[in-house]
Amino acid sequence: MNRLLSRLRIPVGVRRRNPDIRNWASVCNTRPSTTSTTSVTSSVTHISSREYHSQKGVFGYKPLETKDFILSDEAIAKRAEQSNLFRFINAYREYGHLRADLNPLKESACEVPELDPRLYGLKAGSTYDAQGLLAGCKGSHTLEELEGILREKYCGRIAAEFAYLPTLEEREWFAAAFESLPDESLSNEEKLRLAVGMLHSQAFDQFLATKFQSVKRYGAEGAETMTGFFTETFRQLAEDNVEQCIIAMAHRGRLNLLTGVLQLPPVVMFQKMKGLSEFPPEIKNSGDVLSHLTNSLDLEVGENKSLHVTMLPNPSHLEAVNPVACGKTRARQRSLGEGHFSSEPSARPGDKVVCLQVHGDAALSGQGVMQETLALSNVPHFDIGGALHISINNQVGYTTPGERTRSTRYCTDIAKMCSMPVIHVNGDDPVAVVKAARLAVQYQRKFRRDVFVDLVCWRRWGHNELDNPRFTNPSMYRTIDARKSVPDSYIDTLVTEGLMTREDVMKIVSERMSFLAEQHKKVDAHVPKAAHLEKQWSGLLQAPSSVEVWDTGVDIASLKYLGAKSVTLPDDFNVHPHLKKTHVETRLKKLTEGTGLDWATAEALAFATLLNQGHNIRISGQDVGRGTFSQRHCMFIDQVDDAMHIPLNHMSEDQSTHLEVVNSILSEEAVLGFEYGVSLESPNTLCIWEAQFGDFYNGAQIMIDTFVSSGEAKWLTQSGLTMILPHGYDGAGPEHSSCHIERFLQNCDSKEDRPDGEDVNWGVVNPTTPAQYFHLLRRQQLRNFRKPLIVAGPKILLRLPAATSSLEDMAPGTHFMPVLGDPEIPPDSVRKVVFVSGKHYYTLKAERQARGIRDMAIIRVEALCPFPTQEINVELAKYKKAKVFVWSQEEHRNMGAWFFVRPRFENLCSTKLLYAGRDVLGTAAVGIGELHKKENQSIIDQTFAL
Repeated sequence: MNRLLSRLRIPVGVRRRNPDIRNWASVCNTRPSTTSTTSVTSSVTHISSREYHSQKGVFGYKPLETKDFILSDEAIAKRAEQSNLFRFINAYREYGHLRADLNPLKESACEVPELDPRLYGLKAGSTYDAQGLLAGCKGSHTLEELEGILREKYCGRIAAEFAYLPTLEEREWFAAAFESLPDESLSNEEKLRLAVGMLHSQAFDQFLATKFQSVKRYGAEGAETMTGFFTETFRQLAEDNVEQCIIAMAHRGRLNLLTGVLQLPPVVMFQKMKGLSEFPPEIKNSGDVLSHLTNSLDLEVGENKSLHVTMLPNPSHLEAVNPVACGKTRARQRSLGEGHFSSEPSARPGDKVVCLQVHGDAALSGQGVMQETLALSNVPHFDIGGALHISINNQVGYTTPGERTRSTRYCTDIAKMCSMPVIHVNGDDPVAVVKAARLAVQYQRKFRRDVFVDLVCWRRWGHNELDNPRFTNPSMYRTIDARKSVPDSYIDTLVTEGLMTREDVMKIVSERMSFLAEQHKKVDAHVPKAAHLEKQWSGLLQAPSSVEVWDTGVDIASLKYLGAKSVTLPDDFNVHPHLKKTHVETRLKKLTEGTGLDWATAEALAFATLLNQGHNIRISGQDVGRGTFSQRHCMFIDQVDDAMHIPLNHMSEDQSTHLEVVNSILSEEAVLGFEYGVSLESPNTLCIWEAQFGDFYNGAQIMIDTFVSSGEAKWLTQSGLTMILPHGYDGAGPEHSSCHIERFLQNCDSKEDRPDGEDVNWGVVNPTTPAQYFHLLRRQQLRNFRKPLIVAGPKILLRLPAATSSLEDMAPGTHFMPVLGDPEIPPDSVRKVVFVSGKHYYTLKAERQARGIRDMAIIRVEALCPFPTQEINVELAKYKKAKVFVWSQEEHRNMGAWFFVRPRFENLCSTKLLYAGRDVLGTAAVGIGELHKKENQSIIDQTFAL
């Protein structure tokens, strides 16, 4: 039987190991259900091997005799001819795009030897029967007729690359669908709707050119057919019962789309163009530039169909918004309980929510974040059911000609990395663009994979309307200057067809211009509205300017019970012997005793209690399931069959919230962007990204600068994203030591001359005990606002016996302490006070004990931003006899917290600090072991000598 099933390529008893789950119940299953295997094999007729070989026709099998292999010369020739004909047709499927009429500005077709029929032994004048080989082709055709049919299908104003698709089903479906496009036509109503949309886009650009001549607006002139793409895409999605679409888009044509298809009142945009804020004055914000405006609305599409469309805000770092949009889409799918989060067996990701990404040609091929984003597309816990992509291909990047912006033929060649189909279309052909949109949506809906549309167009002006592109691209712009606009050319066609009159056109344009003029008059009276705390965010507030304390403690009985659940495994689960002893049994013992709790246990307790209180948790990063330092083990792997079990998802039978453990690809920028997008969707989810080592976040710096640190100030988008960055000088060298805490402090809006409140742009902490970490995680979810949190995470503290906590430290009435005092030294005997942050505390404490020193207090500054002015002053007040105040750090002088704390101690705490630490250096840490030891000793000697 196994041999039979092997022949049929049906797995026998193979367990499904995809950690991306159909529903939350299967996340937690110790083993995949045996039902799935039974259902696969039960459809196979169960017969013996002898019966199989003796029966005729079973599974299409028929015993062959020698005579069956003998063919006549005529039959052999016929088979060879059909084979060559198929190769010839396939050549057009693979290379036809090279001869297609895709470039509106110049002849783009080239000689393609693969399309020469002589290469396949086909003869001029001969007739061939392509029925069954070429969609829509019936009966016999001469070779010349057949070439004409193939050129019409594959070498017109729309072309495709799909021969590399991963499955035969996809290739055959795409070929049939694409070859049927020439037979499709737009109705008169659709043609008129297309014309009106493009006329509105053109009128908008002309209106802005009159009223706002000095404003950069990045208009759609030359790419107006994108209007048809968006309209058709939204209509197709709504027809397939998609409920929501999340859009990522840069600046080119953004304003046209917003005020056109997405119905943003132009008065909002005109206000921005006049230098006014898009938000009410009473709300703290800095705003953003015109080309980053957004809108979210229910779009009426067709009859009794609607689609909620959300355009995300974005920075000017092109393509950076794309992984954010993917994360937002994934989280929205979770909110709606669709796809992987549905209990329906037939559910697929993207049933209700689809991501649409709009790219620029130079950015698409040049920005590495796109490679990372596409690499996530089919990875468990990042899969969103395929995104739709369109490249607004201007054929120039800022001032650089297209051929110099990449090393590939097409800007969309990056799609081939993940075997995604590409549809190229001439941007001067509105009908072809609509057909491309239809095909793209149909493919995405059927296969739930990414698909690209390459809209080959041009831009009327330079990078913006104030730029003269003729300095650098004279030949291109001689061609452009001689051209009619795309809408005007299409109108000429419709007028010729009798579908429109010139009077109709004038009326459409006049009415649109009047509408824009009326909107312009309302600018001074318009009152902007902020919609940032609505729907799922209702009940939350902007962070206050004061400092607040949140009771994040939990009763000890609950902690013991939930802590035990974090290492409870099924009886038949084969846990690794080492983990059973050092992780499971040790944790249970510590929970029983209530003392000696390590970092991983505190984290598990925070997770368990938040889950128990109705909060979901998602932790993402490289190897987070086990933990970089083999400390976490929130996800156990059966040592016999690799089955996965997450104990915290089995705390109770009716558990409604879950921990999603996401071992990510080896990416920082796209993954962090994805997690930021997840955090934007729901305040009810604690979203954590953990770097393998602290400075690995360097690869995600764009995300940090343009989204995490500044998103709320620019767009009022709150995020509770927590970033854990392992930090500490342990002799591991330049790239495994520092999380560059100084950069996060430099990028915060803490004040030097007055106390901070909770309204800083993010929190920066360097906790030294498991209990402090426990309270930080819980505080992220329990307070009534959301702020990003940067945690300088531990490495050696994960298992340091001195760095442990008790259950009493997490009991009711306890909370995160921004400053930890020194209870071991009587205040009256203290001559010197040393302030420190992070694990360096334990080094100094051990050295103080070894030296028998009793006149030096060591104060831990656990929170750096917001700067704990009040708590530090409370500690300083204890030491009336102290004369020397020192800041001791293990980081270099030009790094760490020194530059940040020094002016705040002086201005807010009236204390002048002395410095003890490493000297300045251009690298984060030395790579020579002996030198590292000398530096460590030097810091200790400095601290105690001052």
